[in-house]
Amino acid sequence: MTKNFDILIIGGGILGTSISYFLSSLNKSKSIGVIEQSENVAVHTSGRNTGKVHAPYLYNPEKKKLFAKAAFHGYEMWEQYAKLKNLPFKKDGVIEVALDQKGIKVLEKYLKWAKQNGLEDSDIELMDKNEIKKIEPEIQCESALNVHRDGSADYSKFTESLMDDSKNSGTQVLLNSKVTEIKKEEQGWKIVLNYEKEVFTKFLINAAGGEAMDIAHDVGLGEKLTDVHFRGEYWKAPTEYNSLTKTSIYSVPEFPDYPFLDPHWIIRVDDSCEIGPNAVPVFSPYGYDKTENFKEFLPKMLEMLGSGARKAIFDKQFQELAMNEIQSSMSKSSMVERVRRFLPKIEPEKFTEKGTAGIRSSVINENGKFEPDVILLNNESSYHILNYNSPGATGALAFSAHVVDNLHQSGLFKSEDLNADCGPWKFSEIIEKLKE
Repeated sequence: MTKNFDILIIGGGILGTSISYFLSSLNKSKSIGVIEQSENVAVHTSGRNTGKVHAPYLYNPEKKKLFAKAAFHGYEMWEQYAKLKNLPFKKDGVIEVALDQKGIKVLEKYLKWAKQNGLEDSDIELMDKNEIKKIEPEIQCESALNVHRDGSADYSKFTESLMDDSKNSGTQVLLNSKVTEIKKEEQGWKIVLNYEKEVFTKFLINAAGGEAMDIAHDVGLGEKLTDVHFRGEYWKAPTEYNSLTKTSIYSVPEFPDYPFLDPHWIIRVDDSCEIGPNAVPVFSPYGYDKTENFKEFLPKMLEMLGSGARKAIFDKQFQELAMNEIQSSMSKSSMVERVRRFLPKIEPEKFTEKGTAGIRSSVINENGKFEPDVILLNNESSYHILNYNSPGATGALAFSAHVVDNLHQSGLFKSEDLNADCGPWKFSEIIEKLKE
C-alpha cells in the first residue's frame, strides 16, 4: 500500500467516489487515494436511498442553488454513464401531489422553481385531479405536478462502477480503513487508520457524509456548526401492488424547513415498490439499531446541547414532528396511512417486510436553523464538503466536477489536464455547462 499521496479523499460514498473519478482522469502523474471504513463503497447512505434521479423542481434556486444546478445536469450525466456502462437506469417520472388548496399553492411555487432551475415545459406540467385520474386512476389528490424528467437508478452499482474506473486510472482504494486520527504535518496531513496504520497526504478532501462534520471539527473548521442524524425507513410493498401506479408518487411536505418528509410511494429501478422514507432522529450516522444509538446517545446529546442545535431540539414544533416520526417507526400503520391519503387502495396489513434503512445527516447553524444548501469549507491543505444531502446522489457527478474545478481555480489543488476525457465527457465541457 502506498503511504504517501498527493491527495486523499475520506469517504467512499457516491460523492467521494465521483471526485476520485474526475481527479484520476485529470491527473495521471499524481498519487490519489480514497479511504473508506467499510468493506466496499456505497455501503451507507449512497446505497440506502430511494434510487431516484431527481428533477430539480423541489429546490429553491436561491437557497439551494448548488444542489439544483448539480441535479439538473446530473440527470443527463447519469443517463449517459448508465448507457456507456450498461447499468440500470429508467426514465419513469414522478408525480408530486397536493391534497388541499395550500398544497396547490406549493405546487405552483415548485413549477416556478423548476423553470428557474432549467426544466422546460415538456419536462413538467401542473395538472388538476381529473387530468391525473386519466393517467393514474388510483391517485387521490386535488392537483399534481407530473414530472417527466425524473428517473430511477441503482446508485450502489453506479458507485462501484465509478470506483472501478478510478482504480483503472490509478486511484488506490483503502477499504476497511477507519480514520482514527488526523494530524497536521509541515507538508500536509498524517492520517492514522484503524489506530495503527499511518498514511500521509499533501492535500485532503473530506467527503465523509455522516462523519464529515466530525472530521471538519478535527482540523478546526466549522466549529459553530453541528449535525443531527435522521434514519429513513422503508416498507416493501407486496408484489400485488407493483402495477398499482406507473410512476412514483411524492406529496407536498408540510414543513419544508425541517428534514421531515412525508413518506412517498416509490417505484424502484427493478419495478419493486416501497413506501418511505420517514425521518427518525438518531444519535449516530450509523444508527440503524438500538445498540449503536445507545452507545452514541450521551456524547451526541452533549455536543448538541453545546451548539446551535440546542435551539432546534427545544423548539416545540421540532419536538412534535420528531415524535410523529418516532411513532411512524414504531407503528407500520402510522407510516402506511400517510401514503393512503393519496393512494387509498393500499392496506397496512399487506406490508410485511421492511426495506433497507438509510441515514441522512443535516447541519444546524449557530442560530438553531437547518442549513438548506451544501457547505464548502477549506484551509490551505484541506477541503470539506458538509451537508451534502438529497438530491446529492442525483447531482454527484456534476457537483464533483464543480469541486475539482473549484480546487484548481482557487489554487488549492492544481489538476494537470482540465481538457481530459472523463468517460463519455470532456471535463472542460462539463464545467462550461455548469457555468451557463
